[in-house]
Amino acid sequence: MEWHEDLYLGSSVRHKQRKVKWKILHNAGQLRVYVITLASNRENLLDIIPSWELMQKYYPKHGLYIVGLAGCYYEALELAGNIINDVYRATGGFDVRSYIRHQGKQET
Repeated sequence: MEWHEDLYLGSSVRHKQRKVKWKILHNAGQLRVYVITLASNRENLLDIIPSWELMQKYYPKHGLYIVGLAGCYYEALELAGNIINDVYRATGGFDVRSYIRHQGKQET
């Protein structure tokens, strides 16, 4: 599981980002938190995953690249829309994976 350098954050988790991130990494329960990741397949742009799913022992966490955190599903939808909008404004296209990966490399 990798974390984007500059996470997109919903307003309800902005002030507790470190705590939420720690809980996800340590399999602590969070019912109302959603993670936004790069899509698990090339057909989609992003995946929205409830954080409680990540607690499951056999959930495929390997290869997840988390780009955002939200406090509820509707906030996650809005955040995903903002990410896609940012990508479109910057590139004129919808290649979210390339944009996010390139952005992460520039910041390091």
